[in-house]
Amino acid sequence: MPIVNRIAALHADITAWRHDLHAHPELQYDVHRTAGIVAERLKAFGCDEVVPGIGRTGVVGVIRGRKQASSARKVIALRADMDALPIEEATGLPYKSTVPGKMHACGHDGHTAMLLGAARYLAETRNFAGTAVVIFQPAEEGGAGAKAMLQDGLMQRFGVDEVYGMHNYPGLPLGQFAMRSGPIMAAADHLSIDIEGVGGHAARPHFAVDTVLVGAQIVNQIQSIVSRNVDPLESAVVSICMFEAGKTDNVIPQHARLQGTARSLTPKVQELLEKRLREVVEGTARLYGAKAKLIYRRGYPVVINHEQQTAFAASIAAEVVGADKVDTDVAPVMGAEDFSFMLNERPGAFIFVGNGDSAGLHHQAYNFNDEAIPFGTSYWVKLVETALPA
Repeated sequence: MPIVNRIAALHADITAWRHDLHAHPELQYDVHRTAGIVAERLKAFGCDEVVPGIGRTGVVGVIRGRKQASSARKVIALRADMDALPIEEATGLPYKSTVPGKMHACGHDGHTAMLLGAARYLAETRNFAGTAVVIFQPAEEGGAGAKAMLQDGLMQRFGVDEVYGMHNYPGLPLGQFAMRSGPIMAAADHLSIDIEGVGGHAARPHFAVDTVLVGAQIVNQIQSIVSRNVDPLESAVVSICMFEAGKTDNVIPQHARLQGTARSLTPKVQELLEKRLREVVEGTARLYGAKAKLIYRRGYPVVINHEQQTAFAASIAAEVVGADKVDTDVAPVMGAEDFSFMLNERPGAFIFVGNGDSAGLHHQAYNFNDEAIPFGTSYWVKLVETALPA
């Protein structure tokens, strides 16, 4: 089954919605304009229920199919994220961000627009038996908006049986999908390392305990954890991305702070990273006469696709683009996604849709590819109609 004809006819409308969202990016939970537009459109489409304010600024739409008599009718949920990133856009597009320092650098504008297109189609046709729930989530970018929506009773309130998510994938050709059963995206944990030494004059380092030197040694030493403690057949990443110390060029600072992230695909590796990071950080500081404290905070869990739902989702993608254009064993990526919280609550699957040869995610030159819209939107509607046959 190729792209749905009605979706192809809606392509221009969905693209226009996407461009408007792109021009007006909002961060984390402060997505009031975006959520307002989503709610207005869902109401205009004729959704049976439109509920804002789930997870602070999330929006949920409920679309009931033609047949609802059987108590066995399933509820299928589809999720899109709405928030942007604190990045200055450098695309030069006619619809580029109008908000300084903010841009849709991860394609959530495209995700939202595609799901709106699917909601419009499903509300018009209702060619399914059961209920489709469309979830528009805030704060995927570090704010755990999925968790907030779950804490507001998302799954129980709307009786969700299965939940599905989608993300665009730069480098994957247009008209292709990719996914895998099991771990597909990494757990993302946060590191904060506070170092205390002895400050002093830069010309008399022997009277000081140099926190810059200690911090540099810690950065170097913790890289040995992945290379020498983690099984080479497992995956792990430790990156220090922030180093703060000192205010001037002739004073050895008393304090320094490092911040970064640890990524893993299994609980075993996650536990190992936390244990060894603590040992290496504290031991390295002690070696130089300093003190260091590691604060290790668990973040998003591993995104784990459920086997049955992954096979089903892959079959839907194959209907849209052909089986030869669906990679069902894509390598896991070490990026993180808070859709993991939803998959921990209900069975489901997360799929990548090709964005073509674009700049990478979270890059100032990134742009969601509008030509991906018919593929992603057709996937959504075929998933509902197949999972809930009329």
